[in-house]
Amino acid sequence: MARLLLFGGKGGVGKTTTSSATAVWLADSGLRVLLVSSDPAHSTSDSLNVELGPVPTPVEGVPGLFGLEMDPEAKLSNLLPKVGEAMNNMGGNGGMGGLGGLGMMLDPNAKQEFEDMKSDVKTADMILPGLDEALAFDELLKHMENPTWDVVVFDTAPTGHTLRFLSLPELIEAWSGRLLRLMRVSGGIRSMLFGRKESDAMKEELERFRRRVLHVRRVLSDPATSSFTLVTIPERMGINETLRAHESLLEYRLPIGGCLVNRLTPVFEHPFLANRRTQELERIAELEAALEGVNVASLELAEQEIVGIEALRQVGCTLYGTPAALPMAIGPHHIGEVLFHDLHRGMVADVDDGFERVQLHFPGLQREDLSLRSEDGVLFVGVNGREQAIPTETHVKASLVKAALDDDVLTLTIPRQPAD
Repeated sequence: MARLLLFGGKGGVGKTTTSSATAVWLADSGLRVLLVSSDPAHSTSDSLNVELGPVPTPVEGVPGLFGLEMDPEAKLSNLLPKVGEAMNNMGGNGGMGGLGGLGMMLDPNAKQEFEDMKSDVKTADMILPGLDEALAFDELLKHMENPTWDVVVFDTAPTGHTLRFLSLPELIEAWSGRLLRLMRVSGGIRSMLFGRKESDAMKEELERFRRRVLHVRRVLSDPATSSFTLVTIPERMGINETLRAHESLLEYRLPIGGCLVNRLTPVFEHPFLANRRTQELERIAELEAALEGVNVASLELAEQEIVGIEALRQVGCTLYGTPAALPMAIGPHHIGEVLFHDLHRGMVADVDDGFERVQLHFPGLQREDLSLRSEDGVLFVGVNGREQAIPTETHVKASLVKAALDDDVLTLTIPRQPAD
């Protein structure tokens, strides 16, 4: 599983610059990196000066770096379409909410119960606060589970959006409970309206989405997989929002990797600028005192606008030092000079003595969650039912693969054999 580095904070404080510079630096150090943005402003493309889209796109000039800009609203329009259709049809006009003559087939008690359920679950209930963030994080998890990525760098939407998602599992418990209760009460009618197959599909889709949201929260809360860096500026509003975000991250047990105070006024002899720097240093001191145990770093205001790969490289060198190829081992690898991160490679492979050995980093993996199978010589590793193809040089038969799990590292030993 790829390491997830999240960068978040108030809008306009430099999250995109910091996350993009980090992604460029990591790729320059020999890692395969996916830079993901869920910010609807799509400023990541502007920062890299590369046009990104909804699928991983290679960034020219930075081997190993790919970028992706999500469109949560588009995904939201496709979420649970069968459930949405059912809700709309059940909420139509004219007696029994669109059931028409079928209402005559129910006794008075059933009619009343159904009307009560309709009033309890409206179509608007489908649009929960944080639902678009849930979709973004669910897609993010799919990329994290792809063993070809070493690190996923996530340029999040402004802080409020991210924190809103963190409270979603609690909200979704009540939300899904209401919808599932409606489905139980209306089971026979749903089957008549949509057919048994589509009726069952509604319920399965809802249950599947609920499980995925809860799983994403677990991954985000695991320090072995995720780290959140707060980005802010040395002004009162930025500091206050950072403190609130810090409290929320602690509440939801999200690992905090550090805090970067961006755009600190450089040292000048001019009285106005000197006074401003003094005030900013006081704000930073307040932040350091409040964020006990968190590395609080600062980055001075750049002389020019930071746009393009070379400008981002300079920022990366300031934050992490001169990039050098990291060892070809799973890790952990410790990086940083201003900001600090612990990283793992997602996958390491080598061939010797007639065997190909593939190591995969799977923190928290339980043996019962693991599955192996092969198809047409391709090896698939499944975790919690979701499979990923593992690139190998060898034509694989799963029955001959030896799997060993030790300290979050899954080692697959594959006998080398010619392709059929």
